[in-house]
Amino acid sequence: MSARILIAEDEADLAGIVHDYAVAAGWSAEIVGDGVAAVERVQRGGIDVLVLDLMLPGLDGLSVCKSVRESCDLPIIMVTARVQEIDRLLGLEAGADDYVCKPFSPRELIARIKAVLRRVQVQPGAVVRPLEIDEAAHAARVRGESLALTRAEFSLLAAMARRPGVIHSRAQLLDCLSQDRLDVSDRAIDTHIKNLRRKLQQIAPDLELIRSVYGVGYCVEIQAA
Repeated sequence: MSARILIAEDEADLAGIVHDYAVAAGWSAEIVGDGVAAVERVQRGGIDVLVLDLMLPGLDGLSVCKSVRESCDLPIIMVTARVQEIDRLLGLEAGADDYVCKPFSPRELIARIKAVLRRVQVQPGAVVRPLEIDEAAHAARVRGESLALTRAEFSLLAAMARRPGVIHSRAQLLDCLSQDRLDVSDRAIDTHIKNLRRKLQQIAPDLELIRSVYGVGYCVEIQAA
């Protein structure tokens, strides 16, 4: 089935170019020119990826991103001309899956869309080779060997494995633990990740399954078995 891409962009020429490239890639594409319309369209369903400009009229991109995240896990690629690190951090903490700075190559954006579409094909509980997560059984395995994890470690690993390749900020990981009624501090996230890496490397010392992005957060990488 063809993916449907929603382009939330108030620059008509740029929106048209992205639309044409998306259609050429074999997808369906729609354009909205303001943030309120973007949220309303997402709420109606049927969208597979949201390409979201940061500076939208009506409702800015960060607000749109947060609103969408309250109701669904729709992949979001944020587009902006503001390249400062704080904007990147804010975008990721609001729930964006990827971040593209203007001016950008339409081909690069299409490649980013393809990447997030590949990521969402991995369903919860599926194999993120060579890592397997069984959330119902509260179990994790690497190359078939069980991991002895604490509740917090399992919650963090499962949350990242649901969206492999997506960077999770410390704030997002803290939210994950709070939803599981685990009371931890921001600094404790780094400790849990360190312990997770140690346990993973004891089984698979040749693999780096958890990648850190300096100043941003962590993600689980899809790797060959």
